[in-house]
Amino acid sequence: MYTDTREIKLPQFRNSELWQKALTHRSYFNEHPEVGEDNERLEFLGDAVLGFLVGNLLYERYPQMQEGQLSSLRSALVNNERQLAEFALQLGIDRAVRLGRGAEQEGSSQNPDLLSDTFEAIIGAYFLDSGIEAVREFVEPLFTTVADKFASQSLSNINFKGQFQEWALANTGKNPQYSIIDESGQDHAKVFTAEVRLGERQYGVGKGNSKKTAEKRAAEAALKFVSRGG
Repeated sequence: MYTDTREIKLPQFRNSELWQKALTHRSYFNEHPEVGEDNERLEFLGDAVLGFLVGNLLYERYPQMQEGQLSSLRSALVNNERQLAEFALQLGIDRAVRLGRGAEQEGSSQNPDLLSDTFEAIIGAYFLDSGIEAVREFVEPLFTTVADKFASQSLSNINFKGQFQEWALANTGKNPQYSIIDESGQDHAKVFTAEVRLGERQYGVGKGNSKKTAEKRAAEAALKFVSRGG
């Protein structure tokens, strides 16, 4: 997995002690108890903050997804040790984490589990340092591209026509009516344009290389339309 973080840098902390605590692995604390605490409590907090922010991002970005799909997608992102570790590496956290001598000699700074835990600890510390909106500004650019990749796989399996029919019957008592309103291209590369209506009102238009695909995309467009108050 890959997300381009060239324009994304680690957040600037106002409280340097929080930053240092977020980087303090248990192995370092065991050797240096004078630091007071390792980063495990911050990791717990960061996991909760990350779950909330990513959940909100997905809710806003994919209005056509049902609750179960949103939950699965959030889990794939937030509970994905490899992905969080990849973020940590791209942000240089492996070079900043504070490890005990034994852990450092074992190369633990490259351990995905340790990196993902440290990433979560930084999120928790940054939340305490600067608040939820600052964390949101840091997190959303990291997760958006990866979320879109996961979502494209999930969306391909969604029954948009079925979902729109459920909405239509519940809200208008009418069945959606689909029709092909345009065809273009050569016979071997046809592009169909479909619309979906409820009564006289058009709710969505979609294109595809088959009538079925065009209707599915029209239903997807209709779901987006009604989710925005149309």
